[in-house]
Amino acid sequence: MPLARHRSFAVIGLGTFGSTVALELERLGKDVLGLDRSEERVRAVADRLAHTVIADARDERALADAGLADYDVVVVAIGEDLESSILCTMAAKSMGVKCVWVKALSATHARILSKLGADRIIEPEREMGLHVAQSLNTPYVLDYIRVGGDLFVVKVQVPGELEGRSLDSLGIGGEFDVRFLGLMRGRTCLEDGGGEDGRGGLHLQAGDRILLMGRQDELRRLGKSL
Repeated sequence: MPLARHRSFAVIGLGTFGSTVALELERLGKDVLGLDRSEERVRAVADRLAHTVIADARDERALADAGLADYDVVVVAIGEDLESSILCTMAAKSMGVKCVWVKALSATHARILSKLGADRIIEPEREMGLHVAQSLNTPYVLDYIRVGGDLFVVKVQVPGELEGRSLDSLGIGGEFDVRFLGLMRGRTCLEDGGGEDGRGGLHLQAGDRILLMGRQDELRRLGKSL
């Protein structure tokens, strides 16, 4: 079987958000191009990215010269310049880039990007705000991700009050329509969620992390019972 080709990424706009995305992709071993019209921003990451270009994202010819169409994914991470973001998105789509992710500055901007055919629209401040609110509301939730519609996967840290209780006693998969995915204790996975055998004998320790999947309302119901 032939080896899968590594995907390549072009990140347009190297402010805090864009440079973070580009550098992390580079750290993960991806082929990354970083592009910004600011020489200072490009210089700040040039020694850590394999490819960097100083160019104006509003100039479709400059983007073409940078080889934008050759990248599998383009991330338009432009900061406060709405015009540049829109023109860059239009250019990437017209060049035939297969997948274009765009940072939105507002709900109106997001609607425009949707009409332009952006494949994924990112609203970092809104998403982080929702994440912080969820964490404040349910402090035992370490992290969560929406996997579609109202379905979430959450990572829950076991509080001290549940020390010694069995996993089955929490009502997961019974009283609560929530699916158990796994439990981590330190670096060890004690239960992979693939079957019921032995789960009833598993007793919790403070600091264990449980992975759960379910609808938001059911996860909230479970949270209130803990």
